[in-house]
Amino acid sequence: MIGFFRMLVCVSMFVISMEAYSQSQQIRLFSHRGGRMENDENTMQAFKASYDAGYRGFETDIRMTADGELVVTHDSSLERTTNGSGTVEEKSLSEIRKLATKKGNKILTLDELLDFLKDKRGLYVEFEMKTTPTDLYPADRLADYCEKLYSKVIAAKPADADFVFTSGDYRGLRYLQEHHPDADLLLITSKPCNAETIAMCKAVGIKRLGATMNGTSRESVAKAHKEGLIVSLWPGQSVDDFMLGAYLGCDYMCSDIPIRLKKWISDNASWLNVKY
Repeated sequence: MIGFFRMLVCVSMFVISMEAYSQSQQIRLFSHRGGRMENDENTMQAFKASYDAGYRGFETDIRMTADGELVVTHDSSLERTTNGSGTVEEKSLSEIRKLATKKGNKILTLDELLDFLKDKRGLYVEFEMKTTPTDLYPADRLADYCEKLYSKVIAAKPADADFVFTSGDYRGLRYLQEHHPDADLLLITSKPCNAETIAMCKAVGIKRLGATMNGTSRESVAKAHKEGLIVSLWPGQSVDDFMLGAYLGCDYMCSDIPIRLKKWISDNASWLNVKY
């Protein structure tokens, strides 16, 4: 019985804490690859499904073909998500266009995705620069990739949109810092938000940190905020992940289940200040 009452107290304290948080902190929730656990990741079908559900926040991944065209796909290898084989970077765009995802959808080009986004209002979009393995993107090719990505994204950016270039490979971020200092950048790390990753962002002059929730504390997120950083947490594979991220105090969070999560929040946690 004592244990039961302790559990009730803990739950009550959590809810009170979250309600207080919701009054002062907004979470921007965005659809990771269009919602990769609900839809065919990084396809038009996925982005449209999230958009139709009310999302204006998205994350996507960009790679470059052998002939210098930009396509929307996460992996360098084609095996996991398509009916092809080999690597994206060793295929021409015409070869890529002959392939389909394993669910029968076409592989998007960046131009096609940007065309879909061009007339949308209130967008937040993360364009992850997929430039690994690094031997596929030596210095000259990396520069070509960054220039093409930056020019296409900025040219298509609606006036009220936040378009962010993200990467776990600092080389591309550094290139944009040096050649396009107006670019909004986010450094991705597989480490938690902590003293080390906060210092890393500060050292390289990037104000957005994308960190894993595992090992992140409320105190470290508060410290990041005091240092002027914006904190985005991942992964977002469940409702529990979302609630943990909200409790930790993050500013942004991706979700692999955006449609289900949006409904759950509406039904169970509408007091949270969430922007989609």
